[in-house]
Amino acid sequence: MKIALAQINPTVGALRANAEIIAAQARAAAAAGCDLAVFPELAICGYPPRDLAEKPDFVAGCRHWLAWASRQAPGITLLSGCLIPASVRTGKRVHNAALGLQNGVEVFTQAKMLLPTYDVFDDARNFAPAESQALWHWRGRRLAVTICEDAWNDKNYWPRRNARLLYARDPVAEQMAAGAELLLNLSASPFTRGKLELREMLAAIAEAYRVPVLFCNQIGGNDQLIFDGTSLVFGPGGELWLQARSFQPDLLIVDLDSGARAHESLRASADPVSAMRQALVLGLRDYVHKCGFRSGVVGLSGGIDSAVTAALAVEALGAAQVVGLALPSRYSSPGSLADARALACNLGIELREISIEPGFEAALAALAPAWQTLPHQDPKGLTEQNLQSRLRGLHLMAVSNHTGAMVLSTGNKSELATGYCTLYGDMAGGLAVLGDVLKTQVYALARHINQAREIIPAGTLDKPPSAELRPDQTDQDDLPPYEVVDAVIAGYVEDYKTGEQIARELHLPLNQVRDLIRRIDRSEYKRQQAAPSLKISPKAFGMGRRFPIAQQYEETVALAAVETGAATDAGKVEA
Repeated sequence: MKIALAQINPTVGALRANAEIIAAQARAAAAAGCDLAVFPELAICGYPPRDLAEKPDFVAGCRHWLAWASRQAPGITLLSGCLIPASVRTGKRVHNAALGLQNGVEVFTQAKMLLPTYDVFDDARNFAPAESQALWHWRGRRLAVTICEDAWNDKNYWPRRNARLLYARDPVAEQMAAGAELLLNLSASPFTRGKLELREMLAAIAEAYRVPVLFCNQIGGNDQLIFDGTSLVFGPGGELWLQARSFQPDLLIVDLDSGARAHESLRASADPVSAMRQALVLGLRDYVHKCGFRSGVVGLSGGIDSAVTAALAVEALGAAQVVGLALPSRYSSPGSLADARALACNLGIELREISIEPGFEAALAALAPAWQTLPHQDPKGLTEQNLQSRLRGLHLMAVSNHTGAMVLSTGNKSELATGYCTLYGDMAGGLAVLGDVLKTQVYALARHINQAREIIPAGTLDKPPSAELRPDQTDQDDLPPYEVVDAVIAGYVEDYKTGEQIARELHLPLNQVRDLIRRIDRSEYKRQQAAPSLKISPKAFGMGRRFPIAQQYEETVALAAVETGAATDAGKVEA
């Protein structure tokens, strides 16, 4: 029996376009002699549909267009993710389901049982869970059909990783106990650093139950999420049989009778910096195109962040679809402008130079009378610095309005974390391409981009980072070295460690760590007004990190309470 795993890139809500992709891939699978074509979770509508799932006509359209796709590929059975009306009373109207169809007729239905609500996932908001499961008896075989999270609750695998089980039920164990001979998993599993290695869990399932495991994953960017594909087939001993391409559509053909083997190991994954670059390019391209734009505009300061953003934009959209805007002020160095020009030349993009100095002078003159009467609470001169940044944002948005290009903001995760950025200034834009990329990772990306030839000028890589908003300014006037900043961000934001833990593990002064943590906490109001960023880390700012803006939590106070309670309890035990 031959099965095709159709790794496709659906657009959320584009029902007809997605159906056409499904039909084309099903026909290709049939031409290759396959009996079954498997598609990802919610392939017909794209994942995540979020509150589109609340619209009855949207749900009905999903089923209609999936049946249409099946009729366009006669002779082959389809198994695809689809929304269907809920069969149980939970207050939710729909199931996230897998439908089997042949010539437009539904022959199998299985709803998703485990509905994740952690990080970026909010399935329980929109979907009703399956109450029961049934094996699919198809072509003389007993198939276990699971949807993404249903296969992520292996009681044998997670304890070995010191991880907590999330659910009381284990859909895989239940179906295996019913006599399944093969496990199919339809997924929309987003990319993050280390995710490929984490999918070893599927190999552990194959080994534990001695059955082949076929994992079909979505690719593409939908809002902040990037799906890498990398569909996988494991043999009944847990060995990797086949692996689809990453960050590209693919049709993976599995011949279960011949037991085709792969020659690559799961651990032989792409270089992490290369994977990060591919993910950002895919996410940028899809975000721009799926939002209805064709081109992008980037403010080129001569710095590392704007250089990397522009290089990724060219890779994603093409040089003809990217415009660079150099916006010098009285504090811009000649070297920075020269680096911006060299970068534009190396990338083959158009560069427009517009001085913000006339606007800056006019703004200062207009505000001067007000400064004489209003209270002065800005000893560091941030007002004038932010005026320049906001004037740049004004010019970028004006070019966006005039040309129809999306502004790609250039701030990185280190700046967003610490608030080292200006609302309505350098934060302006439709997409923060590097919003989940730490500053040290930005440099790693720059070196990767320069592997074949110099694209990002050496001067950009070598000079100290600077916003150039006052004389002789560098980022390290206000922040510790980025190696320190990034390590603290990783510990506090991604791993939820305390300041004391971070200081102890990194051998840093506790006051320095706590100062950075205060910056992170106090900058939440900025981040919630920022452009969406592309998620590549286990914990990104945005939809997967939900902290209040108006809050006054203090870690030191909480820790004191914990220590006092521990001392009291200890006293009670001794008494």
